[in-house]
Amino acid sequence: MNRVPLAERMRPQSLDDVVGQGEIIGEGKILTELVKRGEPVNLIFWGPPGTGKTTLARIIAKEFQADFIEISAVTSGKKDVESVIERAKINWNLKTRTVLFVDEIHRFNKAQQDAFLPHVESGLITLIGATTENPSFEVISPLLSRSRVVLVSHLSKEAIISVLKRAIKTEGATKRISKEAVDYLAELSGGDARSALGDLELALSLADMVDIEVVKQAAGKKVPGYDKKGDNHYDNISAFIKSMRGGDVDAALYYLARMLEGGEDPKFIARRMIIFASEDIGLAGNGALDLALSAFMAVERVGMPESGLILAHVVTALTKAKKSRETTDAWYRAKDLAKKSMREPVPVWLKNAPTKLMQDLGFGKGQKWEAGFHLDKSYLPEEIKDQKIF
Repeated sequence: MNRVPLAERMRPQSLDDVVGQGEIIGEGKILTELVKRGEPVNLIFWGPPGTGKTTLARIIAKEFQADFIEISAVTSGKKDVESVIERAKINWNLKTRTVLFVDEIHRFNKAQQDAFLPHVESGLITLIGATTENPSFEVISPLLSRSRVVLVSHLSKEAIISVLKRAIKTEGATKRISKEAVDYLAELSGGDARSALGDLELALSLADMVDIEVVKQAAGKKVPGYDKKGDNHYDNISAFIKSMRGGDVDAALYYLARMLEGGEDPKFIARRMIIFASEDIGLAGNGALDLALSAFMAVERVGMPESGLILAHVVTALTKAKKSRETTDAWYRAKDLAKKSMREPVPVWLKNAPTKLMQDLGFGKGQKWEAGFHLDKSYLPEEIKDQKIF
């Protein structure tokens, strides 16, 4: 029995073996070109789990004939970093490059990330970090400015199937697993090759012939790939809002379902729908705000899972509604103008005149307590009286 996990045994050894990263590997693409040039560059790999970030780091170090040191920000501390630097100094004297790979680099705090800076700047180490979180927020600016951020994408279902087929052939198990089972494994993986290979390995150990039922047994209940506090949270709500704005009911309902299936708070979604009703529909449908508010109150009173139906109803209505950003655009112009002219006095004739002295000074001059009363002049402060907002 081979004790090395299947996912580790199937790890690609060259860029040509990597599946499903056409945006960064291939003729004219960043990683291929870096390897061709032969000059290491500090990199930050940003992408979901199981997409090959560690594999890419190992391949690049191998191509550069560098000493590859791998640490995890979860388990490593100050002593580990100091040990790496000492080893890099020895390599430097031996004219050997050092590539330091830091998995989950976002878990290092600012001070720990700062410790790498002088050695990155001097060229003592070439740093490759891997993160599942947005490096703009999780990696310090000085380190980020000295690195290239490379987006490592989710693997498509077809790419996962390709990885699985290669593993099945390597294991000599072609006749032991059905086509439907392979398809189901890919479906369950959520674009995570490591997860797919782990499920495959367990399924093959459970039965002589692997079908969908065996895969279900091996995979158990998969947790949706959704993090209510991470990038997934913001990416999904962004896609949801933009789908409603673009009038795509199918996409809006899809992202709604995705968020709810991932355990998102339905009240959070309903609050964003209230904002959307004013921001994007506005004057084109004054009833939209009432509808969104009703949805929020209904969600509060009904709870899940039935709230999903209420949200779907209102999301469909908001998505199909005519859109107008007249009020939204005017509001932003008003805020911008107010910031620039906060010191401009309110016109005297618009001020209250509770005393005779103030009346004599012209406070409230010309005003009448009548519905719809309007003086034919600008109500804005004198210095900005010609500005148009709406």
